[in-house]
Amino acid sequence: MSSPGPILEVRDLQVAYGAVQALRGVSLDVGRGEIVTLIGANGAGKSTVLKVVSGLQKPTSGSVRFQGEGIVGVLPHELVRRGLVQCPEGRGVFPNLTVEENLDLGAYCRHDRVRIASDLSHVFSLFPRLEDRRRQMAGTLSGGEQQMLAIGRALMASPQLLLLDEPSLGLAPQMVEVIFDTILRINREGTTLLLVEQNAHMALETASRAYVLETGSVILHGPAAEVRRDPKVKAAYLGERAGDGK
Repeated sequence: MSSPGPILEVRDLQVAYGAVQALRGVSLDVGRGEIVTLIGANGAGKSTVLKVVSGLQKPTSGSVRFQGEGIVGVLPHELVRRGLVQCPEGRGVFPNLTVEENLDLGAYCRHDRVRIASDLSHVFSLFPRLEDRRRQMAGTLSGGEQQMLAIGRALMASPQLLLLDEPSLGLAPQMVEVIFDTILRINREGTTLLLVEQNAHMALETASRAYVLETGSVILHGPAAEVRRDPKVKAAYLGERAGDGK
């Protein structure tokens, strides 16, 4: 599935919120067709990386290239038009709009009506529960259904790179499995993903490569299976002591 050249290149990102240094020289690549995950504790800088990539936060210094072009300073809605789309932490659905209206809003930058209709059918094939509730107000959905809707809405923008911020947050274990199975399916169908996820078990099982962030710096990166075996990762993020696990 992958092809030469990364779709996303991040180099030496520095971000400060006042006196607080949120990112300290973060660099990473995402290859076409990959699922790459960022893991780390709360406050490690994971969501800040996504905010910079999606244009919501300007870095103090550093560069971000998407499909070979520098994008620091490009407005978020323009990045969506180019195919870089974020599904935010906390879902952010519009509670007083129906499921279908929320999905329609995901395609607000598009004008290709035939493909939009096709993509809506595809979202309903990924999440049949949403089709059953297409005329229901989004605010009345369960947490898992709202997460399905948030991902579906992002897919309606026709992303080439999808940024997912904590998709399993607050969900029951069974729903977490459903969401991650769908993430794998989305990837198999051709979408590249950069995943921020606190559930390190699921993230490392799903991703092809991983970066571990600690206090704003990348302290470890590599194939997800290798990162999964690192003793520090086992102890800090997987709840395993030396000798435990695989």
